[in-house]
Order: sequence, then structure tokens, then C-alpha cells
Amino acid sequence: MKKRIISAVVMIIILVPLLIIGKLPFAVLALILGLGSVYELLKLKPKLPMLTKIITFILTGILIIYAYFNKSIFNILTSFDLRILLLVPLILLILLVFINDQKKYNYQDAFYLIGVTIFLGIAFGNLIKIRELGLYIFLYLLSISVMTDTFALFTGMMFGKHKLAPLISPNKTIEGAIGGSLFGTVAGSLIYIFLIKDYQNIFLLILLTLFLSIIGQLGDLVKSSIKRNAGIKDFSNLIPGHGGILDRFDSIIFISLTYIVISSLF
Repeated sequence: MKKRIISAVVMIIILVPLLIIGKLPFAVLALILGLGSVYELLKLKPKLPMLTKIITFILTGILIIYAYFNKSIFNILTSFDLRILLLVPLILLILLVFINDQKKYNYQDAFYLIGVTIFLGIAFGNLIKIRELGLYIFLYLLSISVMTDTFALFTGMMFGKHKLAPLISPNKTIEGAIGGSLFGTVAGSLIYIFLIKDYQNIFLLILLTLFLSIIGQLGDLVKSSIKRNAGIKDFSNLIPGHGGILDRFDSIIFISLTYIVISSLF
């Protein structure tokens, strides 16, 4: 626990100034985190040819960088150029012809890399767009993620009796999930009410925040499912006591993507 707390303090010292500054410094941070996440997922496929890994890094980086330079009106449909997205499957599938070795690179590997590139490129590019919407919006979403994760852990430790998803994450409990969503919803709603203030119906705001908290926990379970199938405990040891980038940013990724989808509908 001590190592976990120290790592959390170090992350706060590094991330908070960049989050406050925003703009290019935060975009660079998002790019680094995005490429680091690509590295963590590529580790699950150690036999892939180096060429395919390099191209995956490049394509993911292009998607994240494009999100920063694209200054169009914020909308999930216009934040990423379809032409760039189409390049990802085209390039990674064409590589099947040039490598022509099913043991090193087959269609399953190609679609795996397509998924990694598009998902992480959009996810971390989306964090840049969220920050461009405003610091308080980002804090609202971040508070939901952090408070949900934190209190799901503590509530589960104190009151947890019923397993939430034993085949995916044996330590998670229904009580922990309820406690996490309760505190995440309260914290997020209060930040929105007092800092953003732009809401028409407080009931809908609370409902939205609760939904995002639940999505964050589902994102955490997705991460756990991937790790269980891969037979690993953490995606990496980059952050002592916390694991890797994806171990820490899984819920905020799912929360921010869901928020953008919902906000683009209204």
C-alpha cells in the first residue's frame, strides 16, 4: 500500500501541471501515454515482426496527433478523419502479402493490430479533445474515474461479500461496485454543479454521472478480462503498485469515450 501511495503522489505531481496547462504539453503527454499503451498491448504478441510493431506505433501516433491539430467543431464524427482511419486496416492487411508467413503474422494478428491502433489512437486523441473542451470537464470525468476506483476498492475491502465477476476479477465485489459508483456519482455531480454549472436538470446530471461511473467499472473489467486471457497480472511495471498505463487509464478512457458519444447526440 505504501508503494501504491508514493506512486500516486508522483503521478499527481507529474500529471496535474500538464493537465492544468493543457494545449501542446498535455497533447504530448497523451501521445506518450497512448504509445506506451500500444507497447503494453504489443507485449502480448511477442512473435509479431518488428515491422508490424513499428507501423502500429506510427499509425497510432498519427491518430493522436491528428486529434490535436484538428480544430473543427468538437463532435465525435469530425474529430477523426475517416481517410486516416481507413489507412489503418489497409496498411496492416496489405502487410499480410509482404510478410507472407502465417506463423509470424496472420489475419488474426492483423485484426488485433487494427483494433489496438484504432482504439488507442481514438481513446488518447479523445483525451486531448476533452481537455480542449475545458479543464473542468476533464476534472469532472477524471473525478468519476478516480473516486469510483478508489471507493470501489475501500468499500469492497470493508463490506464486500458477493463476487461481482469471479471469472474475470475474483477480488471485485458487488458491494464494492455499488460503493464506488455511489461516491463517484456524488463527487462527479458536485464538481459539475459547482465548477461547470452548465446543466438544465440535476436529476439527468446525476443519472449521466452514475452511468459514466458504471461504464468506468465495465472498462476496468474489460482490462481484467484481457489480462486474465493473457495470463498476466499487470500490463507492465511502469507504475510501482499500480501496474502499467492501461491499468491506470482504463476507466477514464471508457468514461471519456462514452461522454463524447452521449454529448454528440445532444
